[in-house]
Amino acid sequence: MYENGLGVPQDYVLAHMWSNLAASRAADAETRDLATRNRGKAAAKMTPNQIAEAQKMAREWRPK
Repeated sequence: MYENGLGVPQDYVLAHMWSNLAASRAADAETRDLATRNRGKAAAKMTPNQIAEAQKMAREWRPK
């Protein structure tokens, strides 16, 4: 949703963060592969600083 701005403002950093979290918590290989591909698509449109920010956000994310 964030990568394409579907219902939310387009934000590659958040797209990368959520895809990273999805990949790290995937219950099966197919879901992990999809999340990894989505993370890669977002990363292709980001600067190294944006990627670092997304990775930091994913590391620090905690459920509410």
